[in-house]
Amino acid sequence: MKKIFYALMMTLSGLVLLMSWRTSWGEQLTALDSTTGTTGLSGQSSSSGSASTGSGSATGSGSAAGSGGAATATTTRLADGTYTGDAVGTRYGDVQVSVTVAGGVITSVDVPQYPDSNGRDQQINARAIPTLVSETLDAQGAQIRLVSGATYTSQGYTRSLQSALDQAQS
Repeated sequence: MKKIFYALMMTLSGLVLLMSWRTSWGEQLTALDSTTGTTGLSGQSSSSGSASTGSGSATGSGSAAGSGGAATATTTRLADGTYTGDAVGTRYGDVQVSVTVAGGVITSVDVPQYPDSNGRDQQINARAIPTLVSETLDAQGAQIRLVSGATYTSQGYTRSLQSALDQAQS
């Protein structure tokens, strides 16, 4: 009788712990909804005109901004042109960002290189890249939020983006 009681208590404790476990599925699903302002993975924005100078926020971004100080806000006017950042090596592959600046504002962001060697990389980056591009266009700089579940891609993206923005300021 004592063993049955202990078994029931252990099972009940396990169920309580299991039900209180927080997952990131809700954040990942809402990230899919936040990508409507871009087309594909290139992130060419269809809107033109004014650009926001505040720090943008997209639902589904779970981490704090920055990657150890590599991401800083753009404070000076950017020179018009297209600038390609350095290819930043991550655990799963290189990430490279290219920005187009017109009128001193970022008008489009392209990601010519990102991890896509397997199905999981493709699944993660199909969600993360458009979110990062949208954040960049909203923030008009590299001070953007990282995408939960795509930390390595997000960190490589912000470092490459900052490299491209540094070229645009020169």
